[in-house]
Amino acid sequence: MAVHKNTTPPLPGPPPAGPPAARGRGAALRPDGRFLDHQRAPVDDGWPADPDADEQRIATELRIDAAKSVISYNRSPDIPFDRSINPYRGCEHGCAYCFARPSHAYLDLSPGLDFETKLFWKPDAAALLRQELARPAYRCAPIALGVNTDAWQPVERHTGLTRQILEVLAETRHPVSVITKSALIERDLDLLAELARDNLVEAMVSVTTLDDALARRLEPRAARPARRLETIRRLHEAGVPVGVLFAPLIPALNDHELEAVVEAARAAGAGSAGYVVLRLPHELKTLFVDWLERHAPGRAQHVMSLVAQLRGGRENDPRFGHRMRGEGVLAELYRQRMRLVKTRLGLTQTRRELNCAAFRPPRSDGPQLALF
Repeated sequence: MAVHKNTTPPLPGPPPAGPPAARGRGAALRPDGRFLDHQRAPVDDGWPADPDADEQRIATELRIDAAKSVISYNRSPDIPFDRSINPYRGCEHGCAYCFARPSHAYLDLSPGLDFETKLFWKPDAAALLRQELARPAYRCAPIALGVNTDAWQPVERHTGLTRQILEVLAETRHPVSVITKSALIERDLDLLAELARDNLVEAMVSVTTLDDALARRLEPRAARPARRLETIRRLHEAGVPVGVLFAPLIPALNDHELEAVVEAARAAGAGSAGYVVLRLPHELKTLFVDWLERHAPGRAQHVMSLVAQLRGGRENDPRFGHRMRGEGVLAELYRQRMRLVKTRLGLTQTRRELNCAAFRPPRSDGPQLALF
């Protein structure tokens, strides 16, 4: 393994042949994070490739994130919330397109395999949330739960961390919006239904494709598409306002399914629909091109050509107002298609205005009694 000083990486082209992907994982590469002062490159040492490498499994590691707070604030005009909670860093779903992968570089870990195998969690997140909500200066506004990485990813079955956070939000009558591609959210239908009765919750289920074969390669540890539609149905039947998010929309890969996904979600009970065009920030450009070369080599060049058309000739455009939808003729076509299918299906509802008036700060756990 050769080591050389880090330089600004060129725009990604088709990657050289690398090791086969590990079973059940989305990324096949483990590139170094962009903040390290070195970058490793593979070197042919003459030894043949391991014929059993594609049968190897990589175990998930769960590490403690010693955070001092759990609510993150933002001022982005592209998203309809100014605060969020992410119980986990990294995501075991292993989605090849995940825009959050580059965030693992801040931990000096790889946005590739490390992002989906080396996870961080905040075991005291619920206690920290109580403290933050109890501050006299806190002003209530909807919290987005699990936006960067899925709050109901597989490891949640063992930690129960997201449920603990929801319990605090239910106790304090705090509004929350949630997004997931996991059927595990059904475990918490009791809390979500309780919040829904006071207009305190809105749920979005991400459905990227209805094609099982594509989903298995693109989102190896996420719920099957049909199972996500069932989750929409169960949320709807429980009285929880639920919508579908067609994200990401990938040109020449799943864009032809836009109408079919929205129609299937509407039939399951979705009351709203949205979409986000594929984003490829930082290391994700190299990782996604590698995925295309492995799983869709015949259309890889076409996909990236259309991505560039959406991004002003580049693989990524980070500008506010452009990064979620793209620009140009193709972006306008997607916008019109979504508008037409929503109108045809009666999905004219905009985002809900959640109830902030019901919020009550958490009671102190100390011996001092409250005066009122």
